[in-house]
Amino acid sequence: MSLPTSSRVLSGMRPTGQLHLGHLHGVLKNWLTLQYEYRCFFFAADWHALTTDYENTSAIPQNVWDMIIDWLSVGIHPGEATIFIQSRVPEHAELHLLLSMSTPLSWLERVPTYKDQQQKLKDRDLATYGFLGYPLLQSADILIYRAGLVPVGEDQVAHIEITREIARRFNYIYGREADFEERAKEAKRKMGKKNAKLYKELRKRYQEQGDDEALSTAQVLVNNQQNLTLGDKKRLLGYLEGDTRTILPEPDALLTKVSKMPGLDGQKMSKSYGNTIALRDTMPTVETKVRTMPTDPARVRRTDPGDPEKCPVWQFHQIYSNEEVCQWVQEGCRTAGIGCLECKQPVIEGIQAELKPIQERALRYTEEPDTVRSLISEGCERARAAARETMEEVRQAMGLIYR
Repeated sequence: MSLPTSSRVLSGMRPTGQLHLGHLHGVLKNWLTLQYEYRCFFFAADWHALTTDYENTSAIPQNVWDMIIDWLSVGIHPGEATIFIQSRVPEHAELHLLLSMSTPLSWLERVPTYKDQQQKLKDRDLATYGFLGYPLLQSADILIYRAGLVPVGEDQVAHIEITREIARRFNYIYGREADFEERAKEAKRKMGKKNAKLYKELRKRYQEQGDDEALSTAQVLVNNQQNLTLGDKKRLLGYLEGDTRTILPEPDALLTKVSKMPGLDGQKMSKSYGNTIALRDTMPTVETKVRTMPTDPARVRRTDPGDPEKCPVWQFHQIYSNEEVCQWVQEGCRTAGIGCLECKQPVIEGIQAELKPIQERALRYTEEPDTVRSLISEGCERARAAARETMEEVRQAMGLIYR
């Protein structure tokens, strides 16, 4: 049984169906890198889809499979990462329920996206506990895998902060043993004289000087002790920072780069704006979408010079074109040396080249649905095993073990 460490990463997506280039460049390329650097858990957040669309659930199952096929097709590997469906791991719901008992209502009401989403989605019934409590469900998603890192953009950092607060509160309430300090000191003695002395020095440096490096070193030292029980390791990790066991470790935000992938109209690529190129759009469809993109309004005629900075197509060149082509675009557009259709051709070819191998893999997975379901079933079982481990300790800490 292994302790959770910062090497665990948790990330999920709401199932909205087939994915587009915005997902590829904004999320999936990051996942491709992370899966080889950390122990990753990637999940289809089907319960989260209910928080704003509980009245219409008919599309969720197909959307989940379409989304997962796209994950597999871009290279998310079930042998490297645990890929699963949220509702297939009911422990998420149990932890969500238990955390709700001690989470102040005001914490949920102050989440920045709560009122923001209410304003944006005025046409939907958001006066439900499910919508109010979705940040807590997100916290349960993270904490049940004891994820040390959660890849998010700047706008999602508040969700990680509330997760840290929830974990801290839970540990404070339920991690306090009457004889905690004596048990922690006994666990320290089991480390051996040399390691116990080092642990003591590192704990002192952290508590007296706020030395974060000392804390990290001490955590690694504890995790590497082979002769300690899981409970003893938990006590020593908690003793580093105070007088409670660390039952639910506090995660950190892993800030991701802002995606440079614009929509066809220059806005953020989004299905709601109708400006996307789907990963499984046919090659002729890709060509048509790019060829009909708006360009610099100043270029009314072929002979009119333009400004690439005012043209959505230029943003695509910055992603798909090399330096030589970008220079050709800059000079040709500003001098009217090239027309807009000429300018768009390298973008068309770049997108098609990127999508071709993805679509070939997607076709194979689409034709073998049983293989996909088998892969995800295995992922769900691995996820449940990790979740059960956490819930066993949570129930024990809360006094909910009946034997």
